[in-house]
Amino acid sequence: MRSHGWLLLLGCGLLATAGCSATHATHATQFTVSFPAAAHAGPITGRAFVFITTRPTPEPRLQRLGYGGDHPFFAVDVSQLAPGQPAVINAASAGAPLASLRDLPAGDYYVQALLDVYTRFARADGHVIWAHMDHWEGQRFNSSPGNLVSGVRKVHLDSGQGFNITLSTARVLPPVTMPPDTQWVKHIKIQSPMLTKFWGHPMYLGATILLPQGYDQHPHTDYPVVYDQGHFSLNPPFRFTTVPHAPTARDRRLRTVDGVETGYEFYQEWSAPSFPKMIVVTFQHPTPYYDDSYAVNSANDGPYGDAILQELIPYVETHFRIIRKPADRMLTGGSTGGWESLDLEVKHPDFFGGTWTFYPDPLDFHHFQSVNLYSDANAFWAPASTEWHKVPRYMARQPDGQPLTTYQEMSRDEAALGSHGRSDQQLDAFFAVFGPVGSDGYPVGLWNLQTGAIDRSAVDYARDHGYDITAYLKKNWATVGPKLVNKIHVYVGDMDTYYLNLGVYGLQDFLKTTKNPHYEGTFVYGRPEKPHGWNGGMTNGELLRKIYAAMAH
Repeated sequence: MRSHGWLLLLGCGLLATAGCSATHATHATQFTVSFPAAAHAGPITGRAFVFITTRPTPEPRLQRLGYGGDHPFFAVDVSQLAPGQPAVINAASAGAPLASLRDLPAGDYYVQALLDVYTRFARADGHVIWAHMDHWEGQRFNSSPGNLVSGVRKVHLDSGQGFNITLSTARVLPPVTMPPDTQWVKHIKIQSPMLTKFWGHPMYLGATILLPQGYDQHPHTDYPVVYDQGHFSLNPPFRFTTVPHAPTARDRRLRTVDGVETGYEFYQEWSAPSFPKMIVVTFQHPTPYYDDSYAVNSANDGPYGDAILQELIPYVETHFRIIRKPADRMLTGGSTGGWESLDLEVKHPDFFGGTWTFYPDPLDFHHFQSVNLYSDANAFWAPASTEWHKVPRYMARQPDGQPLTTYQEMSRDEAALGSHGRSDQQLDAFFAVFGPVGSDGYPVGLWNLQTGAIDRSAVDYARDHGYDITAYLKKNWATVGPKLVNKIHVYVGDMDTYYLNLGVYGLQDFLKTTKNPHYEGTFVYGRPEKPHGWNGGMTNGELLRKIYAAMAH
């Protein structure tokens, strides 16, 4: 679960190129967005955006676009848009948090346009699709290298009087600067033959490796490894840094939630002579649909699971001195990484020695956050709804239970950010990983983002292909159960922000019923009112000591 996703409200998705008709009020209310040949020589297929803010800095494209958003945002698809050709964003275009430009109060604003450039993929499954190719930024379209942005302009907008603002996206966003290697931290990036074959385009995997004290001084010593799963980041594992710094706002929040120390404090613990000697590795595996593949094979994303296990991990373990035994390969991770860590352990119990899983994405699709995918008819409305009384279903809440946003809002947000499952956000990521491929080559959603209607065939597909981890264990316990004893450790807050504790309850309820062997796992619940991010009250150093003790045992 990527909690910093870009959330937008739906207007409608339109194809915007020169010559396309627009819906006009009495007075034209629109932006025209174009780009010069000097910025991009050929035509662009992608999506055009306009950001409207009340302050000029940071640039409007970089101002917060989280839950509810801090400013309006409107977008349309473009297809083979030529240099100098206008893409029209008007009152009929998708928008957030306002549904339409007509709803914008009259006033002075700062505006900026962006063109998100898509890549053509001729996939091995025979489908040809257009999507955003990650350029090692982690699917952040507003800062992705190669995307085009305009300058920031101050304008007066009044839909009652009409306006036509022209914006030229003449600036090309620069490449990502890779962090330098140090004594402690190394980076790798390799082309994946498996993924390149599937996508018909060069695809890459990466890893960031944290080395123990004395690694260079003991060239004949091999070390156990902890594979730490999570969202795309080029930062060192556990925010490790040798630079002293005062706690940031994020540090203070993490300390409140789960006791995590600052990156420098972790360095002090990691580098102490008494600290257990091990290697920690994080992975980079962005897809055209999300910043992370969920480390599995899927019909829409391709064979990421095989590529990680057969290409990336062998590369890491042959280029660094890692003990290549299951008991010395441990897993951990939180949220999306929590789901990945548990799934990797469950599906590959002969390869990994155990997992310490934190606040994982849905482990039981009877509790897909607050939705029961198997019995609910609609993701938007709670079962108590009637024809005349609609009870909205929430997908995020505060620790005291106060709601933050509904499934309907989030679904429509993602539909506005990208058509055909290309929002690069959480729900579309679920659909791309868990769901089947549609006839058009794009993912089939577990529910309709416009109406909330759950697609029973897509849900059955997800269950039958093993993405409901609890259902997978029920079906395969006789063979995998004996290999999992003492290997499953799950931590989650009792008021997880995204209702993820409910899926954990489902998994625990099943494990309590297991036989031959009977293994209940280890489950720890943060109480009272612990939100998403609760880490068992442990520092990162304490977690790694706990994992190392299990390795030694």
